[in-house]
Amino acid sequence: MSKNITKVTTLLGFLFAFLSTNAQTNNPVSTSRKQNAIAKTKNYSKFKSIVPKNSKKIVPKNMTNSKNDKLVILQMMFHLWGNKNTTNKFNGSAAENGVTKFSDINDLALKKLKDFGYSHLYMTGLIEHATMEDLTTYGIPKDHPDVVKGRSGSPFAIKDYYDVNPFFAEKPKKRMEEFSAMVDRIHQNDLKLIMDFVPNHVARVYHSDMKPKGVKDFAETDDTTKSFDPQNNFYYLPNTQFQIPAGVNSPVKADFPYLESPAKVSGNDVFSSHPTIDDWFETVKLNYGVDIQNGRQKHFDPIPNTWLKMVDILKYWAAKGTDGFRCDMAEMVPYEFWQYAIAEVKKSYPDIIFIAEIYNPNEYHNYIKIGGFDYLYDKVGLYDGLRHLVENRNDASVESITRVWQKESGDISEHMLRFLENHDEVRINTPAFAKGYPFSAVPAMVVTATLHTGPIMIYFGQELGESANEPEGFNTADDRTSMFDFWGVKSHQAWMNNGKFDGKLLTEEQKNLRKFYGDLIKFVNTSEAVKTGSFFDLQYIQQGNYDRRKVYSYLRYAGKQKLLFVCNFDHFQSKTFDLVIPEGAWTAMGLNPSKESTFKGKFNQKEQFNQHANQTIPITIQPNSVLIYEISQKK
Repeated sequence: MSKNITKVTTLLGFLFAFLSTNAQTNNPVSTSRKQNAIAKTKNYSKFKSIVPKNSKKIVPKNMTNSKNDKLVILQMMFHLWGNKNTTNKFNGSAAENGVTKFSDINDLALKKLKDFGYSHLYMTGLIEHATMEDLTTYGIPKDHPDVVKGRSGSPFAIKDYYDVNPFFAEKPKKRMEEFSAMVDRIHQNDLKLIMDFVPNHVARVYHSDMKPKGVKDFAETDDTTKSFDPQNNFYYLPNTQFQIPAGVNSPVKADFPYLESPAKVSGNDVFSSHPTIDDWFETVKLNYGVDIQNGRQKHFDPIPNTWLKMVDILKYWAAKGTDGFRCDMAEMVPYEFWQYAIAEVKKSYPDIIFIAEIYNPNEYHNYIKIGGFDYLYDKVGLYDGLRHLVENRNDASVESITRVWQKESGDISEHMLRFLENHDEVRINTPAFAKGYPFSAVPAMVVTATLHTGPIMIYFGQELGESANEPEGFNTADDRTSMFDFWGVKSHQAWMNNGKFDGKLLTEEQKNLRKFYGDLIKFVNTSEAVKTGSFFDLQYIQQGNYDRRKVYSYLRYAGKQKLLFVCNFDHFQSKTFDLVIPEGAWTAMGLNPSKESTFKGKFNQKEQFNQHANQTIPITIQPNSVLIYEISQKK
């Protein structure tokens, strides 16, 4: 086929150029609220492995192309996901605004999620956390509202590590039975459950009324006269009293003042009895034997009491059918603990997975190769680079994608969990991200899903273009869906359609966007090359009129399938160029560099043409779109 007459179609008919008069932006580098918090701890130093004498060193698994790490995870903010109530009263209670019940995760809902292509459900906020809800009817003392964020409360301020939130149950006194029934339904529908493990901190009001016999609460045996002791569970500020931060104005008024003496150190390593409202003041930092105020000296022998308590908690939930843990702020806990804990849990539950929320690339290898994690968040690398491209920042370039595998995680790419949304980050369909046009993230999402063999995660509502533009209460319309408030997420409720889960109330734009995500997931799940194959970056060899800032091209190949990806991140301009595939790439794919090859369009693309492998490939690609070709040769 002559390159002068080659016509290349776009990814989908509804993908057209991004139209906006405000495309250029000089927004500061995007950082999550948690990234800002952990940066303050200055906990980025490299460590040598110091392991208790009786712990077993983890040997990293030999990851081969035959193993499928391409999990497709749906993150569900649990208290919001199944809520059909549309009242949406500012600072409303569970009774007023509604809340998900375990029974909402029924067989029909699970079948729809399985059919969409998900393999795992990450249910955020299952474990009982501090809340402003009055649960005294069920024998649970009230939490002091001045140390709770939002009417629902933060799902990461755990109050009882051996319990689930009572308001998720139809019959709260039988909440564990209802939780177990939900887990059974998940497994019966060939899905797996991931739940939170929050190791760095607990609620200030922590008290377990569901702990197994013989288990002692956190701090029950602490020596509170000491600021630090390796066997204490908390850090203390002797001779001080905790002060509620200025600006706290709870919608539920307290019955009495909050008293805490001596004051305990707050979750984001704030050694002050007067934390600010922007600190994690509602939480208390857990002590893993690290003397933070004395050069972060480590005291791991004998094994710190906190280590033993946390391993017991992990085993407790593993025994109840949990298939994996998403470990909150894992890097604020020493990787030596993870080396010990993950090995202990996997002795009994070898298939359970551990996912680390981590923001420091310098520590990636430690947490994989020593700590033993299966997967790590790829936020600082791929997410940040792709977001800048979607934002159309002046300094954005696809070179950031190449930098991820060259400088950060190329040798551990199968361990990197990729995403464009989660509960900490702003929604795509917001002024801060995609300028209100969610389709402009299509090339970024394709790269997220197909660049390497590691897992991907989608946040509920992302596939519908949820804009999160309403103030819910504690959350004040900051382009994120609230995790602190009881609320109804309108786009998701339209898809649920009062429990029919048929999407009939969605707009045409929402249906089209959901179709894109569904088609992409199905493509990923059925592509041998994407799931288990090798990767070849084509950027270095390109020349001429190839736009090296806005166009990114790469190969994925395995067995009988060889795929070419061309992504145009330019929102306005189509691109025409001659793509070079070097001889080494043909050889790597097991194809003859001098033979004619067939390029067949994939993923809603119909075009097919032939070209000799030793010639350049003529490409024309529309703005804000992606081309995928399967390459083959006659034997």
